[in-house]
Amino acid sequence: MQEENTTSCAPPPGPHRFAGKRLVGALAIILLLTTGVAYVSGIFGPKHEHADLTETGTKYTCGMHPSIISDKPGNCPICGMALTKIEANPPAPPPSVQNQPSATKDELDDLFDEPNDAKSTPSKERTIIFYRNPMDPSITSPSPAKDEMGMDYVPVYSDEIGISASGSASVEGLATIRVGEEALRLSGVQTAVARRSKVERTVRTVGIVVADETSVRHVHTKVAGWIETLSTNFTGQTVKLGQPLLSIYSPELLASQEEFLAARQAGAKLAESSSPEIKAMGQKLLESARRRLELFDVPQSFIAELEKTGTVQRAVTLNAPVSGFVTIKGIFEGQQVEPGLELFTITDLSHVWIEADLYEYEAGAVEVGQEATLTLSYEAGKEFKGKVAYVSPYLSSESRTLKVRFDFPNPELKLKPQMYADVTLALAQAEGVTILDSAVIDTGVRQIVFVETAPGTFEPRAVKIGVRGADQVQIVAGIKEGEKVVVKANFLLDSESRLRAALQKMTEDGN
Repeated sequence: MQEENTTSCAPPPGPHRFAGKRLVGALAIILLLTTGVAYVSGIFGPKHEHADLTETGTKYTCGMHPSIISDKPGNCPICGMALTKIEANPPAPPPSVQNQPSATKDELDDLFDEPNDAKSTPSKERTIIFYRNPMDPSITSPSPAKDEMGMDYVPVYSDEIGISASGSASVEGLATIRVGEEALRLSGVQTAVARRSKVERTVRTVGIVVADETSVRHVHTKVAGWIETLSTNFTGQTVKLGQPLLSIYSPELLASQEEFLAARQAGAKLAESSSPEIKAMGQKLLESARRRLELFDVPQSFIAELEKTGTVQRAVTLNAPVSGFVTIKGIFEGQQVEPGLELFTITDLSHVWIEADLYEYEAGAVEVGQEATLTLSYEAGKEFKGKVAYVSPYLSSESRTLKVRFDFPNPELKLKPQMYADVTLALAQAEGVTILDSAVIDTGVRQIVFVETAPGTFEPRAVKIGVRGADQVQIVAGIKEGEKVVVKANFLLDSESRLRAALQKMTEDGN
């Protein structure tokens, strides 16, 4: 019996089968590469095919990559910046040119390019000076080029970098710039008209309230004795002129009283004499005894009572020589005192001084008699008027400031010693063309102001400053009355102006 052949009739695997599998894999890789290249080209490549500006509706573009055009807001696929709306769509082409290619990248303006009136000018009339790297403006090229990432260099036109007809800008290092309406709105640039008005230069300083030294009175005793009673017995107590302060027992005052009474009796007897010389001698003796009591500060009321009653008083009452506050009390009841001992210090605060410090550049305009205004932190809205009473003849070696003293009336006693107060002093006043102080960019060497010479066109100008006020500044030269100056966001214009001036200089050096 013949054995059955169990071997398969199918041919063994050969090279043709493996070749088919390799072909399928290669086709898959080619498809993936094609899709990736198309995606990358869609991101980094030109967008001219779908950047047709003739379509109706709002378009959005990237400020750094004008070739990126989108129908809706979003972020730039290259740099990630937010897309900005194109300010005005170009007019639709006539029917005879409907099939022409869409606008090219060079015809799209950046937000910091020409305003609307300049955009209507055909691009062929604009001269390309050079090309710059969109990511690094310091890198330029005289011809079209691409950077390391494959991005096209951005063309720079002559009118973009502020080159005037003469080829130069009005201020060295700065260039005239033109800003679109949308860019102005987003940047917050604001202008104000230069006007003719008065401006006052003021200086504000913080001073300390101190007592008027001319209103400070020390009370001393001129005789030795003992304090019997104190009518004023604590520091800070208010006293009035003629108010009793204390009563003192003094053997010397007691003897002076007896001497006065004896002189009065002698004068009365001598007055009966027929000799005029004797009568005058008796009168002179009485006046001398009275004068002695007065020199010991015995009040006139006490002397009148002594003369009326003829009785010697053991203790003599002494009165306050001035009105004010007791700032120092140096005695107590029963204390023995000697001539020259300070009993009280009374300070009159109806007038006070404000001592303040001014810097060197402010000191030259300060004069005695100038009016000053004082305000308090706890008295909002209320002002006190005073004058400069004293200007120190020398500066402080530690603080390099000048000490100035102001005199202010204080009838309501609201200004208290050692209190802080804000003092405003008017130093100078002038009349002329004035602008807001925020419009001036002060570099330390020169002062720059941006003037709007046309809608969206800003020209840098060097100006001369006169008197500076609180928020106004006088312009001596550089700006005329009625011109518009930038008062807000001028630092943005300054940076753009410096950049365009630097690019202009690079172009001139390259030529």
